[in-house]
Amino acid sequence: MNRKEQILELIAKGYNSVKTLAEHFGVSLMTIYRDVRELEREGKIIRRHGELLLKKEEEKQVQEIGVCAYCGKLSDKRLEFVYRLTGKTVYACCAHCGLLLFKELQGNEVQSCMTRDFISGNPINCFSAWYVVDSSAVPCCSPSAIAFGNKEDAEKFAKGFGGKVFDFESAVQVVEELMKRGQKVVFEVR
Repeated sequence: MNRKEQILELIAKGYNSVKTLAEHFGVSLMTIYRDVRELEREGKIIRRHGELLLKKEEEKQVQEIGVCAYCGKLSDKRLEFVYRLTGKTVYACCAHCGLLLFKELQGNEVQSCMTRDFISGNPINCFSAWYVVDSSAVPCCSPSAIAFGNKEDAEKFAKGFGGKVFDFESAVQVVEELMKRGQKVVFEVR
């Protein structure tokens, strides 16, 4: 068995960095990097944030994490929107993309939507959440839209970081307007 085949077996066993592989084989980092690059070109492994994954593991992680259906980024559990439709789940990486995606999903039967409160990290219903839109804090996509479980927390956040507070339906409209080019946006706080 050649070293590249052994590398694949070791990655499957949890050796997920170039350093641990180099130590295991007693060779230089550059030697392992050459093997890793070849395995990447062959489509057998993926390097992500310094971690080596077998192609199958990477695909599994993408399913578990979710890929944003709007912009294509990998979702961060702390910010993501998760729409449950009849027969499938659709992910958005953040409130910005989740709000924009809502318009596209309206023809489908949306059963529920969950996100997390920006402060506590607790799960909240997207439809009853409050959103600070266009603040100076941009945790993901821009213009920012940040979800909160209650209006008071959203208002306090907006005082410190700017932006305006909206309910779900209004936030969908405002983010959509902000994304249009060359159009002046007027905020109405209800």
